Amino acid sequence: MCGIVGLLAKTNATRSQLGSLVTPMLVCMGTRGSDSAGLAFFLDPLDAPQRRFGLFCRNRGFDWQTLLDEFRQGTGGDGAIQAVTNHATVISSITPADFKAWLQRTYSDVHLISVGRAIEMYKDEGPPGELAERFRFTGRSGTHAVGHTRMATESAVSPAHAHPYTAGEDFCLVHNGSLSNPYSVRRKLERRGITFETDNDTEAGCRFLEWRMREGDTLEQAIETSFSELDGFFTFLMATADRMVLVRDAFACKPAVVAETDAYVAVASEFRSLAPLPGIKSARVFEPAPQQIYSWTV
Repeated sequence: MCGIVGLLAKTNATRSQLGSLVTPMLVCMGTRGSDSAGLAFFLDPLDAPQRRFGLFCRNRGFDWQTLLDEFRQGTGGDGAIQAVTNHATVISSITPADFKAWLQRTYSDVHLISVGRAIEMYKDEGPPGELAERFRFTGRSGTHAVGHTRMATESAVSPAHAHPYTAGEDFCLVHNGSLSNPYSVRRKLERRGITFETDNDTEAGCRFLEWRMREGDTLEQAIETSFSELDGFFTFLMATADRMVLVRDAFACKPAVVAETDAYVAVASEFRSLAPLPGIKSARVFEPAPQQIYSWTV
């Protein structure tokens, strides 16, 4: 099963309400999977060289301020932190490579789940309603958001296996379906020095697309290449710092529906997730065609 949701705001008013609009969408899709859930928000990008480093720890009582103090002392770098229970975002001008190296040396029980100038991500085990309350989703704003509710079918239930998956900077992917050749894709990427954190098929798709973009493809070109490289059934909903992109496989057997108005573009696995949105009665509502790439820019 699994459920996907996405919302891209076209107006400043919708941006300010992004969390309150997308949260009911995510909670509604909890009936398609409540093993774990996640939501990635995209905010106005920080000025270079500042980045947001998204962190996760299983311990909900973790002392994030001490981590920040040790980060400043250990790296000599600048930094600020925003924490909500077992998630935190460190804002710093340190390079991603240096941040990862420091984190691995100093806090092996804290995991880096996202990097970028715009992305801010939250994911964990548990039903989406519980996570939405814990992470205060309804009060958040931003330009767009992508979320997922999971019913595990081929790998473990854990925070690491929860969606969205990220790779590189300011890129995330949520997936409904299953890939039949993730290990051959993984071996191909590992020979190029790309490392994996889980055995989940979605991670193979996410890292394949990000690798193609690092090689010079646009996201759309990377998706076109994936049609001959990724085998299986999928609806992929992806986000970058300034775009939300949707694609279904050639058979389109995994559901998706889109609603578009002057205020937003909304995507979900089922229409009932879109039904409470303002202006939905006058929205352009359609089912995405198979192997057609839909891209919306902030």
